[in-house]
Amino acid sequence: MIPDTTSNILITCARGIAPFLKKEILNLGFSVKSSHETGLVTEGTLLDTYNLNLRLRTGYNVLFLLKEFRCESPKDLYEETYKITWEDIIPEDEYITVVSQVDNLTITNVMFANQKLKDAVVDRMVKQTGQRPKSGPERRNIVINLYWKDTRAWIYLNTSGGKLADRGYRKIPLSAPMQETLASAVILATGYDGARHFVNPMCGSGTLAIEAALIALGKAPGLLRSNYGFMHLKDFDTDYWYALRKDMLKKAGKKLDFRIIATDIRQQAVDAAAKNAKTAGVDQLIEFKVCDFRNTEIPAGKGTVILNPEYGKRMGEAAKLADVYVGIGDFFKKKCGGYTGYIFTGNFDLAKKIRLISRGSTKFYNGKIECRLLKYNI
Repeated sequence: MIPDTTSNILITCARGIAPFLKKEILNLGFSVKSSHETGLVTEGTLLDTYNLNLRLRTGYNVLFLLKEFRCESPKDLYEETYKITWEDIIPEDEYITVVSQVDNLTITNVMFANQKLKDAVVDRMVKQTGQRPKSGPERRNIVINLYWKDTRAWIYLNTSGGKLADRGYRKIPLSAPMQETLASAVILATGYDGARHFVNPMCGSGTLAIEAALIALGKAPGLLRSNYGFMHLKDFDTDYWYALRKDMLKKAGKKLDFRIIATDIRQQAVDAAAKNAKTAGVDQLIEFKVCDFRNTEIPAGKGTVILNPEYGKRMGEAAKLADVYVGIGDFFKKKCGGYTGYIFTGNFDLAKKIRLISRGSTKFYNGKIECRLLKYNI
C-alpha cells in the first residue's frame, strides 16, 4: 500500500463528543465529509492518520478505509476480503486482531464474521508469502475493523490500535475515573485554552487538570504513547513519524501565565493525581493540595472552576450527596466571583441543589450514564 494514497478516514468517539471532535478535525485542516452520533468521516492518507492519532484529544479510533463493497453473505465477505492485497499491507510475522460490528440477517454471531474475515486475510497471506500471521483478541499490533450493515460492508485498518483515550499517563486511576477523551471534550466545551486560571476541586486522579494542562500547553495528547496500529504496517514511515513527534514537542514548550489548581479532600487522590501529572510531563504546571473543596484557593481575576462530584446512583447515596451539591452552590457564590463555574454531573435532581441559575447545559455520556455540563456565570 502506498502511504500517500487517499481514502476515507472514519474517526470514532463516545456519544455526545462528535461536535467537539468535528471542531478539532476542522482546526487541524481536514474536511468533514459526514458525521453521526459516535464519529465522523474525513479524508486523507495513511500519513495523515499519524497526525490525527498524535493530536486528536476527543477521538477514540482513527480508521483508514481499505474497501467498501456489497456484501450479502459470509461467502461475499470472504471473497471480497481475499481480493485485498494484504501482503502489501501486513508484514508476514505480524499479529492480527479483527473487530466487527455486524447487522446482517445471515450473521447471528459476530465472532463468525470475525473468523471469516480473518480466514480470508490469513489464506491470502499464506498463498502470497508462504507464511501465516499470528492472530488473537489483543489490540496491540494490526487491527482490522469490519462494519457490515444490511448489504454493505466496510473494511478499515485501525491505525490507532488501542483506543486513543489510553494516553499512557494515568498509572493510578482510582475508582470510576473520567475517561481522558471525555475530560478533554468537557474542557473544550468550557472554552478553556490556557488564557485564564483553571481550578478543579474534587480532582480525583487528576484527569481534568492534566487534560487542561495539555490543552493550555498545546501539547499533543498522543506524545506519551509508544505503540500505534500504523507502526506495524509494512510501509510505516519511521522518519516521517519521528519528525512529526519532534515538531509537536517543539510546539509544547510555551509558558503559562495563569495557574492550574487541583484539590481533593483525600490524600490518596492527590498523591495519585500528582504522579499521573508527572508521567504526563505537566506536574510543574499544576498546583495540587489536599483540602475540602470549600477551601480551594481561587486566584484573583477571571478563570474557570469545574467540579465533577459523585452522582449517587442509588437513592440512599443521592440523599447523602444533597449537602455536597448545596455546598458547591455556596462555594460558587462566596469564593468564585468573576469566574465561570461548571458542574459535570449525571444526577439532575442533585444539580438543582446548587440553587443557581444555569446559563448553559451540554449533554455528554459518562459510559452509559447521561450527564450534563452545567454552566454558571458567577
